[in-house]
Amino acid sequence: MPDWEVFVIVSPDYTPLIFTQEDPYVCVFNTGEVSPTIPAGELRFPARNLFKCEFPRRARRRLPFKQPMLMKSSQKKNNVTPFKQPELLRWTFLVYDSLTTDDDVVLFVKGLNNRQGINREPNEFNCIFGRGNNVIRTNVTSSMQEVFRCKRPDPNVLSFEERITVSLEIVRPVPVVVPSVAYYTPPRKLENNEKTERAQLCACTMVYNVGKFLKEWVLYHSRIGVEKFLLYDNGSDDDLPKVVDELVQEGYDVKTYFWLWPKTQEAGFSHSAIYAKDSCSWMMYIDVDEFVYSRLWSNLSRPSKSLLPSLLPNPRNLQEPISDKKQVAEISIPCYEFGPSNKRSHPIMGVTQGYNCRRKMENRHKSIVFLDAVDHSLLNVIHHFILKRGYKGKKMNVNDMVVNHYKFQAWPEFKAKFRRRVSAYVIDWTQELNPHSNDRTPGLGFSPVEPKGWPQKFCEVYDNGLKDLTWRWFAIKSPTPSRYRMAWQR
Repeated sequence: MPDWEVFVIVSPDYTPLIFTQEDPYVCVFNTGEVSPTIPAGELRFPARNLFKCEFPRRARRRLPFKQPMLMKSSQKKNNVTPFKQPELLRWTFLVYDSLTTDDDVVLFVKGLNNRQGINREPNEFNCIFGRGNNVIRTNVTSSMQEVFRCKRPDPNVLSFEERITVSLEIVRPVPVVVPSVAYYTPPRKLENNEKTERAQLCACTMVYNVGKFLKEWVLYHSRIGVEKFLLYDNGSDDDLPKVVDELVQEGYDVKTYFWLWPKTQEAGFSHSAIYAKDSCSWMMYIDVDEFVYSRLWSNLSRPSKSLLPSLLPNPRNLQEPISDKKQVAEISIPCYEFGPSNKRSHPIMGVTQGYNCRRKMENRHKSIVFLDAVDHSLLNVIHHFILKRGYKGKKMNVNDMVVNHYKFQAWPEFKAKFRRRVSAYVIDWTQELNPHSNDRTPGLGFSPVEPKGWPQKFCEVYDNGLKDLTWRWFAIKSPTPSRYRMAWQR
């Protein structure tokens, strides 16, 4: 993986493995070098332990790279004899997840459609179920970005009771099967209860170490109409699970899908468009440092859960037979990018209170999408989906609705994002690639060094609109010396 990390995925037959500090697991490489392991979560469907270890420098020198052996630290002391190791799978060529629908199977694959906007034809591939000579092949019906759709095998030939892998076969010039860590599983959905009525509005985002920001984001958006929150966890190692548990205990509907794969934001959102389709009519795609706001709310004394849903067409109308006139099924909201606002550390009362100075012009847009209208290909560009025939998008005016994007925060916060941002188009900020991407920061080079005058950067307009609104809605009198705290402060 990036940053010379090795992920060790334990077979379902050996999961769970118990990790103890007294006798932890280590990675032993073919050079004899040893790296300590860190438990990195669990791949599900089926459940598999996941460990992470550093790739030692000597082992990086010779190709092909070899897989390490996972063993107890106490075993290593017994001078393990040399062993033959298979080749280490490369992150750049891998089937990393799959999702079975009622009609087909969706695979998420690195290394095939590598050029932005250029996709290989579906007839260049087969979906392949099983390993070795005993496999079943089906046709691929769609090939877009990292998302491939294919027909399900005949259920009379292959049942879900068998634990088998699913992968993609490149047909020509010589058949090649892409390595896979994905399994063929029954259809999975955000909610398993078929009788539960669909929420009108949900929010989906990809997160990495956002524990201290999450509560503010959830509380605010839940009060203006978001009913469910779906988080694609990009390998967090902070207290995110604890914060999610606290929110659930407080009655908020927040669910996490473990999605550790770096630089796969578009694929994660494609996944969500299927995974949440039966649970959510509309899905809002914004990040945890982004807050939807309207100047029309400035005089409201309290929030209302009808504020956002009132902007959306009625789903029943959208499901009627399509006429000659296209129906609105995606709303695009312009963004304002806020700067550090002279802050040198994370504001304890939250980002909406701490950052109030932004760039003048809008940049980019975020969207709210009617999931039934998403095209079969699941093609999206970060926060915007291609829609089925008969549907169209609508752009909001900045006077009616904006997204406050607290993008350039106090330097310690921004620096933490430098290498591990979920940005899709800047693979590694330290490499001089794609230098003009909007994902790059003006004035920031290729190393995480604070630019001169960072606290005052990107400050062209003072904008207190959301700051004043959230103070009115969420400030609570407190016995603390500051006298007030925000509802999301611990």
